[in-house]
Amino acid sequence: MAEWVPRAEWIRTQPQALIAACVFMLDEHDRVLLLRYGPGQPWSGRWWLPGGMLDHGEDPRTAARREMLEETGITLGSEPRLIGIDHRADVLGTGPVLDCFFHGGLFTGGTTVRLSEEHDRYALVPEAELTHTPLAASLRTLRALHAAAKSGSFAYLREGAPG
Repeated sequence: MAEWVPRAEWIRTQPQALIAACVFMLDEHDRVLLLRYGPGQPWSGRWWLPGGMLDHGEDPRTAARREMLEETGITLGSEPRLIGIDHRADVLGTGPVLDCFFHGGLFTGGTTVRLSEEHDRYALVPEAELTHTPLAASLRTLRALHAAAKSGSFAYLREGAPG
């Protein structure tokens, strides 16, 4: 018979993972909104979706809305729809990260982007050009998210690949 362990001690034995929330947004021409990490950032010169790690006690949808506002100045209109989850075993030596991807709706022509200090550029990139874009994560991830956003489905990913 197993010996009873106090909850706080048991919790320390459980797997730990960071959680991130990202926003996938398309314009009317199906181009993906990407941000380029600026000088001094871990992924300097590479492009990725707006997003970041959750704050303590924050849920992923709230984090997606906050990160979008902080990184682009864009307030998401409706409730972002969860379109994908990606489990990555180790990100920059921090250990496991669970990425939650939300569809942020339509990026319209009148949308103004105000970048944070973390990024130095933004672009609306057609899917065909993504193969030539230096990305901070997997191209397979963006393709799976694009399909999920367009079809109303969900992408379950492991290391950026459908799993």
